[in-house]
Amino acid sequence: MPEPSDDPAGRPVDHVQRRTVAVLATSQVLGGIGVATGIAVSSLIASELSGSDAVAGLAQTTAVVGAAIVALPLSRLAERHGRRRSLTTGYVVAFLGALLAAAATMLQTWPLLLAGMLLFGAGSATGLASRFTATDLARPERRATDLSVVIWATTIGSVLGPNLAGATENLGLLPAPGGAHGTSAAPLLVASLAFAAAALSVWLLLRPDPLHVAAARAAAGRATAGEPAPVPPRPGFRAGLAAGWVVIRASTTAQLALAAIVVSHLVMVGLMSMTPVHMGHGGASLQIIGIVISAHIAGMYVLSPLIGWAADRVGHARVLAVGGVVLLVSAVIVAGAPSDDSARLTVGLVLLGVGWSFGLVAGSALLIDATPAADRTQVQGLSDFAMNLGGAAGGVLAGVVIAVSSYAALGWGAAALLVVYLVVVAGRLLRAPRVAT
Repeated sequence: MPEPSDDPAGRPVDHVQRRTVAVLATSQVLGGIGVATGIAVSSLIASELSGSDAVAGLAQTTAVVGAAIVALPLSRLAERHGRRRSLTTGYVVAFLGALLAAAATMLQTWPLLLAGMLLFGAGSATGLASRFTATDLARPERRATDLSVVIWATTIGSVLGPNLAGATENLGLLPAPGGAHGTSAAPLLVASLAFAAAALSVWLLLRPDPLHVAAARAAAGRATAGEPAPVPPRPGFRAGLAAGWVVIRASTTAQLALAAIVVSHLVMVGLMSMTPVHMGHGGASLQIIGIVISAHIAGMYVLSPLIGWAADRVGHARVLAVGGVVLLVSAVIVAGAPSDDSARLTVGLVLLGVGWSFGLVAGSALLIDATPAADRTQVQGLSDFAMNLGGAAGGVLAGVVIAVSSYAALGWGAAALLVVYLVVVAGRLLRAPRVAT
């Protein structure tokens, strides 16, 4: 007899889970194309339209802030109406943001471009929410593995996106407003089409909704045990933020998981965002800088299935410790790298991406394990909100450090933060060595 499910076909939950992961992986490829294509050209367009490097940096920062703003509303929407509607809505908002950014490019107005990038950030937020969707029906011993598969799918989109941006630019299908040397809106239109395709794939294929299936199973379990139904969440952004924080405050394991996610993202964004500037001071070409950043992106995603497998088998907290060590090594490497040493910076950036993947995969899985099922969507929304806020803070702080000191100081500052983080993780492991197994 199949387990309780709202699947009309009555298929076992494991079958629904495999289909869910496949659909999410497909949408991640499409959404990754959209995000990577937009990010690849937005700073360049902002610089051309405004004539300011400061405004160019704001394009990506605005997208990160947009992802933070959208994270909690998406989790609340999932809680009330299911993952399918939530993820579709996120991709539709990103689609509108990419269209607005394309219009701003053609109208040559950078404030409108930043407004478009704020909505564009919903694409990143939706991709992050997809990783949690992969765990709604996952068996406890496979949560990190299923989550990591969805994260890995982003690799394909991240590689294809910048290449598509270059291809559409070279085809000259849409003239550049700034003339022969300007950047056209064509790549942003490609991003909008990718987001539209992602939204359509989720809306049509994410059936049954995994969160609805999980809720049906939980309700059946409560009915069997004679337990009351959970209290519906209060509406509103502040209510969602407060509810998630109450749950996290009640669990030191959840606090460790959230800290791992935020610290990993803050360090990664801070060092990654300033590396092109550092290399530019050393005379590196755009092609060399592009290769280094591409290698970094590959490090972020390509090993995630292996990391998820390890987290499920040796324990999430142990994997977090390994990730912290990898991040620390990467910070030390880049801190001592001259601006013209592209080989050393490449090694450091690849390790930075790998360390980030350790933190995201193991931290997300540990957060789910530490959270009651009824509260997970609220906590997940708060986690993504804090993660993106940390990323924005990392980018801003990195710019300040570079302005008043140097790239080396930024690297050593990141290393100091990671030492503190590793002390906290080590203390957790010493107190309860099997807590996350």
